[in-house]
Amino acid sequence: MDRRFSVRQVVAIVLATVFIAVCATVIAFYSLDRLSSRYVISFNADEVSYKNVSKFNQVRNILKNDYYKPVDENIMLEGAISGLADSLEDPYTVYFDTDQMKSFMEKSEGSYVGIGVTVNVDEKGLLTVIEASEDSPAKHAGMMQGDKIVKVDDVDVTTLSDENMIISMIKGKENTKVKITVYRPNEDKYIQMEITRRRIKMSNIRSEILDGEIGYIKLVMFDSQIAKYFKNDLNKLMNQGIKGLIIDLRDNPGGSYEQVVEIADSLLPEGTIVYTEDRNGKKEVKNSGKSYIDTPLAILTNGNSASASEILAGAVKDYGRGTLVGTNTFGKGLVQELKLLEDNSGIKVTIARYFTPSGFCIHGTGISPDIEINVPDDYRNLPASQIPKSKDVQLKAAIDAVKEDIGY
Repeated sequence: MDRRFSVRQVVAIVLATVFIAVCATVIAFYSLDRLSSRYVISFNADEVSYKNVSKFNQVRNILKNDYYKPVDENIMLEGAISGLADSLEDPYTVYFDTDQMKSFMEKSEGSYVGIGVTVNVDEKGLLTVIEASEDSPAKHAGMMQGDKIVKVDDVDVTTLSDENMIISMIKGKENTKVKITVYRPNEDKYIQMEITRRRIKMSNIRSEILDGEIGYIKLVMFDSQIAKYFKNDLNKLMNQGIKGLIIDLRDNPGGSYEQVVEIADSLLPEGTIVYTEDRNGKKEVKNSGKSYIDTPLAILTNGNSASASEILAGAVKDYGRGTLVGTNTFGKGLVQELKLLEDNSGIKVTIARYFTPSGFCIHGTGISPDIEINVPDDYRNLPASQIPKSKDVQLKAAIDAVKEDIGY
C-alpha cells in the first residue's frame, strides 16, 4: 500500500489542522470568558495608545483595591461614560443617567416638579437665573435675575458641565424642600434659600394688543408644543384686526429646533429659514413655504435670547422681514441631538453648527439688533417681563418701529 501523500493532500491536512486549532482556541477563549464572567471593551490600536488603556486599568484597580470604602464598579463606569462626554470640553455635549434623562424630558414638556425658574449658563459655566416665574416657589423665596446657583443641598455645582444636571438636582418630589445657595453679583454676597418644590406648569406664551392695533406675543421658551399655541394666539390677534406684530424673545433661552422652524415658516416668505452643517460639510436645510403672514413685524432681543431665539431673529433680519430691537443676542449657534440609550439614559451631543439664511453662524458672536437700545439702569437686573410697560424703552422702540412700517 502506497503511504505517500501528494502535495495537495499535505496542504489540505495542514489547513484542516489549523482550522480545527483556531476553532478550538476561540471556543476555549469564549468558554473561559464566560466562566470568569468578564466583559471586554475594545479599542482600535491605530487610534488609542496602549499606555492609556493600561493606565485606565491601573487606576481602576487602585480605586477598587485601595480606596478607604468599598467601591461599586458600576458607579465608576457611569463616571467614566460621563467623562467621555466631558473630555470634549463642549458644555452642550453631556451624558444623562436615567434620572437626569427623565428630568430633561419632563422639562421639555413644560410641566415638572421644581421651583419655577428659567435659567441659562453664563460665559463662566455658572447656572444663572433669567427669571423666576410669577407665583413660583423661587419667586416667593426671593430669587432674582442674575443670581448664580452655586450649591444645591450643600453640594457645589459650579463644576458641573450641564444645566440639566443641576436642574435634576433641584427637582424632586412634590412638597419636599431643597436648599439652594446663590451668589448675587450686584450685591457681592451669597444667599441661602430653602424652597419647597411644587408642580410647575410653565406658561411659555402670552399675548395681548398694545396701543390699539399692535399685537404682542411673548415667547418664554420654545417648548415641544409652542408652535401650536403661537399660531392660536396669532390667529386670535389677527381676527381682532391688528395691523402690526411684536414678538418678544427677550430672556428666551431657546428650546425645540423643530418648533422654532414651524413658527418661522408662518412669518417668512418662501426660502431658507436656517441650515445646519456637520463636520463633514453635509448640509440640512429647513425651508419656509409660500404662505405667510405679511404684517409689519418687530422682534425684541437681549443678551439672554439664545439658540432657537436666534434662529428666528436671524432669519427675520436676513430677509428684512422685520426690525430687531434691543441688544445683542447670546451667541449659541450649535445644534444638539438627544440620543436615547438602551437603559433609558441618554447623551445630548453637538452634531452641527447652524447658519442663518445668508450663511452667518452666530456662535460666539450673536445677532446685533437693527435698533440698539439698553434698558434703564434701574431695571438692568430684572427680567424684561418685570419692567413696567411705561418704563420699557425697548418695547416702546419696537412699537414705534412697527408704527413706522404701518405708515403712521
